[in-house]
Amino acid sequence: MKTELICSGFGGQGALTIGKFLAKAGMQEGQNVSWLPSYGPEMRGGTANVSTVISDKPIASPLVTHPDILVALNQPSVDKFGPEIKPGGLMIANTDMCPHKLERDDIDVIYAPMSTIAKEIGSLMVLNMVAIGVVIGRTGLVKYETIEADLSTFLKKKNPDLLEGNLKAIKKGIEIGKNN
Repeated sequence: MKTELICSGFGGQGALTIGKFLAKAGMQEGQNVSWLPSYGPEMRGGTANVSTVISDKPIASPLVTHPDILVALNQPSVDKFGPEIKPGGLMIANTDMCPHKLERDDIDVIYAPMSTIAKEIGSLMVLNMVAIGVVIGRTGLVKYETIEADLSTFLKKKNPDLLEGNLKAIKKGIEIGKNN
């Protein structure tokens, strides 16, 4: 089992954090992982992205050119990385920021209004957690409990008030992933 992901969005949307939490969860579950961010000048509104690999075997390279899964939080991410998804792969796209659909019939696609869901939960800051939930719900790549434990530890130090909203966002994402 080897899954290669690209998570991409505008700087500040949390795309890098999606890859980081998935990689950390994979590692905690005994998998081999890599996490390779790309965020030079993109941090100021361009498209930042991260390549994450989770595998039961050693990983030869952290570079991901043809992902199994693309998490696209904005339209430039769909345009740039969508054509590169492996046939049979999966694209998860934020419809609030991705108005144009990807014209491919050889991949699965989940379109969800992630920004709207995050706002309904109470903060755009949980947008990336909705996306993590969709990945978990659709693929079972990592366990919810692993992400929950890691997020709880992380937010207790950084911002405990955000924990409830983040967990709610992940659960909503899991529901979307399972039902689409």
